[in-house]
Formats: sequence, C-alpha cells, structure tokens
Amino acid sequence: MKHLLCLAVFVLWAGAAHANPQLAQKYSCTACHTADKKMVGPSWQEVGRRYTGDKGAAAKLAARVKAGGAGVWGPVPMPPNPQIGDADLKTLVQWILTQK
Repeated sequence: MKHLLCLAVFVLWAGAAHANPQLAQKYSCTACHTADKKMVGPSWQEVGRRYTGDKGAAAKLAARVKAGGAGVWGPVPMPPNPQIGDADLKTLVQWILTQK
C-alpha cells in the first residue's frame, strides 16, 4: 500500500511539472519567454532567480501577468493577459518561481 501511495504522489507531481510548460505554451508565454535565454522578455530562470526569497513574489508576478507591466525588465512592455484563469495563473507563477 505504501508503494502504491508513493507511486500516486509521483505521478501527480510529474504530471503537474509537465503541465506547466504546456500552460506557458497554451497562453502564448513562449512567444516572448524561454526557459534559459532572454528573448523579448526575461527567461523564466532569470525571473526565478530575481525573486528567490521574496515571500510576496507569487502575488506580484500574478498581478503583473494579469495587468501587464513595463520597466521592470527593460523598456519592452509586457501586455496584459486577463484571459489566464486564476488556477492556471497560480500554477504558472509557482512553476516560474522554481526555475533557477
């Protein structure tokens, strides 16, 4: 039984980890961001590193993704993304914050 529980937890964790890049693609985040290189916007690794240890980072990033913003990473503004549902947004932001 213990092995079955461990297997179930691993499958759920692996599925969630795999879903996050898919969500980024679904919402066209990949048009401006990549995992490890600056494109139009910063890489997800740069974002994750910048906000390491910031307890309010998830809320800040979620608000910025929804409303858009400018000036934090350079002169190119990020357009607002109100179409991203709150659950997907939370998943994406949490995943980005783990990228380092």
